[in-house]
Amino acid sequence: MNKNFFRLRSIFALSAALTLQIIVRDTASFAADASGDLAPLPLELPPAGYLGTPKNMPPDTTAEKPTGKPRPPFLAPKGVKNVALGKPVTSSDPSPITGELKQITDGKKDAFDENVVLLRKRTQWVQIDLQEQYAIHAILIWHEHKMPVVYRDVIVKVSDDPEFKTGVQTVFNNDQDNSSEQGVGTDREYFEGYEGKLIDAKGVKARYVRCFTKGSTDNALNAYTEIEVYALPAK
Repeated sequence: MNKNFFRLRSIFALSAALTLQIIVRDTASFAADASGDLAPLPLELPPAGYLGTPKNMPPDTTAEKPTGKPRPPFLAPKGVKNVALGKPVTSSDPSPITGELKQITDGKKDAFDENVVLLRKRTQWVQIDLQEQYAIHAILIWHEHKMPVVYRDVIVKVSDDPEFKTGVQTVFNNDQDNSSEQGVGTDREYFEGYEGKLIDAKGVKARYVRCFTKGSTDNALNAYTEIEVYALPAK
């Protein structure tokens, strides 16, 4: 029994040592990335459109209540930039109720009514032509963020096909009941805020970015203020 006891203790000690080595190695790797090839996204955030956090949760939502704390920095390869700025925008609703589609990539993100492009009811999408293939590392979306609403069926897809019939990849989908018929999503809903929704695109290569919504907890219309795509030219 004593021999077995000491054998087990040695095994546990070895396991603990290996675990510590993995933690140290991963920490060192992260530090190297942070100071080497990776850096925080070069974001320019608008002022907050509202103060505080929502007092009441909207019914039937998977969204977490905002913490009121800044989002942690997102690390991406050095040199990434917003390649969506000034790029052409098309939509399933080519004649918005208010605003013009080109405003979605004009760089104006403040929570002003004149910055909002309002689309009609039901599921609608907007699409950005980046005009060449890029390795996309992050996508930021601002819908209408002057109050803490939750937009429904937020789906983001990328492709090299402008018709999105081939080579389509989904990088975000919180349509958990497939009501927009783009596939069942597993991501969570979220409250709109001045930081926008940051989506990790993991370096996916594509030329076109298409973003869907289906109304919000406030009303059935679809709104966009700005979309940014942080990327590097594809190799």
